[in-house]
Amino acid sequence: MTVAFPRLASLTILVATLGLAGCGQPQQAQQAPPAPPVTVAKPQVKPVTDYDEYVGRFAAVDLVRIYARVSGYLASINFTDGQLVKQGDLLFTVDKRPFQIALEQAQANLAKSQADLDFAISDLQRAQTLLQDRASTAISKQTFDQRQQTERSARAQVAANEAAVRAAQLDLEFTELRAPVSGRIGDRQVSVGNLVTGGTGGVNTNTLLATIVSIDPIYFDFTFDEASFLRYQRLAKGGAPSDGQVLPPMPVKLELIDETGFPHAGTMDFVNNTISETTGTIRGRAKFSNPNGTFTPGMFGRVQLPASEPKDTLLVPDVAIGTEQTRKFVYVMGPGSEPQAPQMKYVTLGRVVDGLRVIKSGLDPNDRVVVNGLMRIRPGSKVVAQEEGAAPAAAAPAKAATN
Repeated sequence: MTVAFPRLASLTILVATLGLAGCGQPQQAQQAPPAPPVTVAKPQVKPVTDYDEYVGRFAAVDLVRIYARVSGYLASINFTDGQLVKQGDLLFTVDKRPFQIALEQAQANLAKSQADLDFAISDLQRAQTLLQDRASTAISKQTFDQRQQTERSARAQVAANEAAVRAAQLDLEFTELRAPVSGRIGDRQVSVGNLVTGGTGGVNTNTLLATIVSIDPIYFDFTFDEASFLRYQRLAKGGAPSDGQVLPPMPVKLELIDETGFPHAGTMDFVNNTISETTGTIRGRAKFSNPNGTFTPGMFGRVQLPASEPKDTLLVPDVAIGTEQTRKFVYVMGPGSEPQAPQMKYVTLGRVVDGLRVIKSGLDPNDRVVVNGLMRIRPGSKVVAQEEGAAPAAAAPAKAATN
């Protein structure tokens, strides 16, 4: 017990001495973190055309339903369902034998009537010769008139039989049904061996065999409202409508449901002549080339029409756009390179042009917009602006803080 007390006293004196020595040294200064850098740039100014967009469907320029034209048993089908066919390709064949027999019979009737006509002509010529000989009493005027009537009847019979031959030839030709247009044929509606019905009864009685739709070019039908129609008319006043059309041909662009950027170019070549009284819309039609068959009749698409003359517009990168609930904004910096708090400006956005976002309102051409480093901005904090494309500047030193 007597040994511990001197050791404890010595330790206490040492700690006290170190404490007095520390009080005599100044505290080391603590540095605040530097203001983070952000990249700024002025909005780009480019001439931009406003566009309207509409949804519509593709429609074939030619759509032909192949019906049987004569009645008979279907003998052959000469295509594969869904294949591309060319105009004039043989598609269906009806049994020709009955029509070949009918043609031969009509030709025989024509030959008989032609022989009767030849005899009637010779008989009339003989009668005319006898009648002109006034000394002869071999023929009377009544007999001569009868032979004239016989010649005229024989000539009419020849004309009737010639028409019958042409009709029989036509029926024989109708046993072969060929593609009236080039395009893609659908599936067959009747199999070989079935009896098909033709004639002059029309679509209500004739048998439907297949359908062909043309592929290239192809139409795109859509509708737009009356206000847009008036705007397009006023926009077109610089040039008179060609060929008396409601609107002159207009360049348009199109994208499919799985595409972006409207990569397909076409021409709006038709506008209907009336506005629907029930919907207040009018139908427009654009034409597009379709050499690869990408577009199919009935397919949906989105078409883009120019709605104004080109005008200077402000554009900024999409990465410069921030969102606050439903409103969009950008950060802008004041002049100079000193640390400063960015200012928030609410803007109205337009479409994307060449990778940049159109700013319809809320921004000035001279604003220095923060285009990189938005995640470094905190409410009430300061940042250092660096011009886009300039070499990074050293961060501004912060003032020392002391206790």
